Amino acid sequence: MAKPRPRGYTYGLYGESASTNGRGVYGLATATSGSAIGVYGVTGSSSGYAGYFVGPVHVLGTLSKSAGSFKIDHPLDPANQYLSHSFVESPDMMNIYNGNATLDGDGEAWVELPAWFEALNRDFRYQLTTIGGWAPVYVARKISGNRFQIAGGDPGLEVSWQVTGIRQDAYANAHRIPVEEAKPVEEAGLYLHPVELGLDAELGLDYQRNLDPPE
Repeated sequence: MAKPRPRGYTYGLYGESASTNGRGVYGLATATSGSAIGVYGVTGSSSGYAGYFVGPVHVLGTLSKSAGSFKIDHPLDPANQYLSHSFVESPDMMNIYNGNATLDGDGEAWVELPAWFEALNRDFRYQLTTIGGWAPVYVARKISGNRFQIAGGDPGLEVSWQVTGIRQDAYANAHRIPVEEAKPVEEAGLYLHPVELGLDAELGLDYQRNLDPPE
């Protein structure tokens, strides 16, 4: 339950729960169509946050975003700099696995994958790179029984490998992310990022949403 702001605080809304399975803030949009939003946050500051979480965050559904990164204190200068890396994106619901393998006396190596690998993934792709020397290494046996075999190199040669797979778990199969989709009628002619496209900010989807704040 929301409570009045204590004097000196700057909370627009404060929610708190002491229950072991409580909800500090709960938003619910009951409409079964349209772009109803359970919780909507906006900030006017270029360095502010529309939402800020301290601790694990779980999304039960699909997370969409315009960009993504991790941001940490810079390992070489943590007191004065940040370090950010962008997420790796793909039009597929792709998983990436990699490692190094050392070829045995026959110039071969088996790469063992997790027991759940084939249950989770399909449509495998392989990449092999030798380390310390060249050799015509290749995938001798494709993934089967959650492992694959590398061959074609000299004994003791190290090979760096990467395998990708497309998710095929029950949730992914039921909720494939569409790569291209038409905008709903009410969003046609509006943009997620109009300014970056050289257009007026008033053509922004969120700008239009904020013209009529919820009652």
